[in-house]
Amino acid sequence: MSAWLDFEKPVFELEQKIEELRAQAQGREAAAQLGELERQAETLRREIYANLTPYQRVQLARHPKRPYALDYVEHCFHGWLELHGDRHFGDDPAIVAGLAFLDERPVMVIGQQKGRDTKENLLRRFGMANPEGYRKALRLMQTAARFRMPIVTLVDTPGAYPGLGAEERGQAEAIAVNLREMARLTVPIVTVVIGEGGSGGALAIAVADTVLMLENSIYSVISPEGCASILWRDGKKGPLAAEALKLTAADLERLEIVDGVLPEPIGGAHRDHAAAAATVRQALRRHLEALSGVPEEELVARRLQRYRRMGVFRDGAESPA
Repeated sequence: MSAWLDFEKPVFELEQKIEELRAQAQGREAAAQLGELERQAETLRREIYANLTPYQRVQLARHPKRPYALDYVEHCFHGWLELHGDRHFGDDPAIVAGLAFLDERPVMVIGQQKGRDTKENLLRRFGMANPEGYRKALRLMQTAARFRMPIVTLVDTPGAYPGLGAEERGQAEAIAVNLREMARLTVPIVTVVIGEGGSGGALAIAVADTVLMLENSIYSVISPEGCASILWRDGKKGPLAAEALKLTAADLERLEIVDGVLPEPIGGAHRDHAAAAATVRQALRRHLEALSGVPEEELVARRLQRYRRMGVFRDGAESPA
């Protein structure tokens, strides 16, 4: 994928012109021209990014320069100590996990990690975890619960890894156990969808008290291309599927699947990693503080109720009680 998406081309061309002028700008007239171009670029950015289609947000969620889990760990936390292994099979680099401090609060941080280049993506399988990755995550979540430590999870995966070895080692069972056990952990859990939230591979670390999404992230039972391949036998109809899936942060907040949408810098989180991380850090502080005083039994009951509410509908033909 190019560093610039197709719909960003007008902004890219204008910013190139600004950089060229800045390199050779001299005198008052050049400075005035530069200022006018910068105002035009800002207006154009706001117009383009305020009117994105669902599939354009899918493209931004997958942007190769978007901050990944370890970028948020670096900017949001301190004292990071990564922990490894599921104590059954091995370690999975697609899931990173460890202890850290959010200000003075110790937390367990678990995230899905993509790679920045071909070599790292092969190592991390584009953020798609094997069963041992989910078992590592659960082992450390249970450790956090024993030590009364809140859990933060960062979701960014196209889905669980679909390889033969993953199936042989119990991929579906590992995900199912995570769903069950996370539902009854007695410590606060806050999840942030930072990029792609794909299917059970995402949900396996996202059964939380509070689920937040970055503005240009996505969260869905299937990718738009996968959905289009099933429904229309044509993966190129991904944009049409993206419309139907209601996978954007705004859609999911309206449907009460997620609890809040975090704004990104204009143009997307990849334009300013530090600013995006500052927004995530503030949200984590706020929500962990709100959950910190909730009694254990109430915390678990609320979490269960949160998921039981999903999918409830009213028949319009029913008469009011």
